[in-house]
Amino acid sequence: MRKLNNNELERITVQDFKNQKKIPLTIILDDIRSAHNVGSIFRTSDAFLIKKIILCGITASPPNRGIYKSSLGATKSVEWEYRNDKIEAIKQLKDQKNYIIGVEQTEKSCVLNELEIKDKSITIILGNEVNGVSQDAINLCDEVIEIPQFGTKHSLNVSVAAGLVIWEIYKKLKL
Repeated sequence: MRKLNNNELERITVQDFKNQKKIPLTIILDDIRSAHNVGSIFRTSDAFLIKKIILCGITASPPNRGIYKSSLGATKSVEWEYRNDKIEAIKQLKDQKNYIIGVEQTEKSCVLNELEIKDKSITIILGNEVNGVSQDAINLCDEVIEIPQFGTKHSLNVSVAAGLVIWEIYKKLKL
């Protein structure tokens, strides 16, 4: 077995990416502290043709060296915007008929692999590395999902959690 060279991967250009049909998934980043985590989420969003990322609160936004380092240019392909007020952003998406899903551990959260996609326009909210998704954002969610975990820790790195959730939603929408 031979590893492929980058030029053999036949990746699309940024302009081709912008012209591609996206999966109807918007991601809200709720006060993500690490620019590297933000960049990693951009990169994963590029890989799975995510519609848009909304950066809220203290979440770093481009131009940012840490984001650029881990995104490997995905900030040029993935549509994004910065919104200071996450509550206003969530309410606006709800008004546009988005199904809002928080990624958090709550009293009535659904396990990720049991998630049923009810609408085609979905928004997921990913929270701060220490505090998670804020309660005021949870209050506006239509549903909350959590990733099953079996070890001693109670959480995953936010960019890892994003990758798992994005992949699961992508499979349900595309496959």
